[in-house]
Amino acid sequence: MARLFPFRALRPRPEAAAEIAAVPYDVVSAEEARALANGNPRSFLHVSRAEIDLAPGIDPYSDDVYRRAVSNFETLRGDSLELEAEPSVYVYRLERNGRSQTGIAGCFSLDDYDRDVIKKHERTRRDKEDDRTRHMLALGAQTGPVFLTYRSNASVTQVTRQVTSSRPLFDFDAPDEVRHTVWRVGGADRDGIVAAFRETPTLYIADGHHRAASAARARAAIADGSHSAHSLNDGADHATFLAVAFPHDQVNILPYNRTVKDLGTLSRSDFLATVGHEFEVEKGSPAPRSRGEISMYFDGEWYTLRSRAREEDAKVDTVSRNGFDPTRSLDVSVLQEHLLAPVLDIRDVRTDKRIDFVGGQKGPEALARMVDSGRAALAFSLYPVSVDDLMTVSDHGAIMPPKSTWFEPKLRDGLLIHVI
Repeated sequence: MARLFPFRALRPRPEAAAEIAAVPYDVVSAEEARALANGNPRSFLHVSRAEIDLAPGIDPYSDDVYRRAVSNFETLRGDSLELEAEPSVYVYRLERNGRSQTGIAGCFSLDDYDRDVIKKHERTRRDKEDDRTRHMLALGAQTGPVFLTYRSNASVTQVTRQVTSSRPLFDFDAPDEVRHTVWRVGGADRDGIVAAFRETPTLYIADGHHRAASAARARAAIADGSHSAHSLNDGADHATFLAVAFPHDQVNILPYNRTVKDLGTLSRSDFLATVGHEFEVEKGSPAPRSRGEISMYFDGEWYTLRSRAREEDAKVDTVSRNGFDPTRSLDVSVLQEHLLAPVLDIRDVRTDKRIDFVGGQKGPEALARMVDSGRAALAFSLYPVSVDDLMTVSDHGAIMPPKSTWFEPKLRDGLLIHVI
């Protein structure tokens, strides 16, 4: 069963929360982070992306960046942050455009992460792990939460509903029109939520694989004596990681769309003809209407693509569990295996510079603008992967194709900080 641990959060004074809260460090470039933090010395981006306070073009992994992050963090602690007197858990609600999702924020066991009680669906990159591990150890803190999901639990929902009828700790609207509301939970309600989570057999990492992996590496560094740590909560804080867990029926997944810079060696007419061998192609809409459709923008037109091989892929997916690959029938896999690789020679989307990725929150209009402006030759709009797809992939120990899911709205860094 999954384990939830209360912790003594280092968090903003309520009047400073809106200024401090920042988008996750890894969803913005250095230039975007610099623009977002401009004129706001309290923005947590000065800690999570400290290179924005140094010369443009600096190596983001240089010693100066981590030193600046520590300095900025200490300044913020002295000015606007305070440490809770007792361990608590928190209820964190995100609301946008009439849709809300309410999760439980606290610390979760890295032993559970190691034992796959907390399941993964994504490979991590060593350079990104190196960066966040070093950042955690330099600050002595985990400053941004992992996004978890779990199969909805009536006991957790009941306690959460009681808590959210009380006055919140934080309640503000972010610049992207997402409302962030956080309640601190102590005493009997805290113990009730912790107990309710014992009924949850499995947690799934939705977003934040690098944060979780880095927390595990930071724990190892502390355990072997490479770095020192002290406990704030009468336990091994470095053996847990900060996260917010949302019930699966509230989680919103958007597609992760693609743009391609050029057609390689193909002419425009040869490209369409070649795609026609692999797909049924017809004029269509900017967004797919259902799973099994892919929308393509090319030469000022939207096309709907339906794979001719999908029936064969479905047959493969009905084989025994030992041979079952739950990723094979995903639209993002169909696009890769039947178009990007064989037609455009884009074999590894992690490294190929000809392909870019656009979060679904920007909509297909953004894709069309990129193509019409000449920044890309064509674009693909995908149908979103479902939470059930993500859980099935994780349950089978499989790995989602790169850039398959975009979770929206995003949690904010700097609101709840776990000191290790």
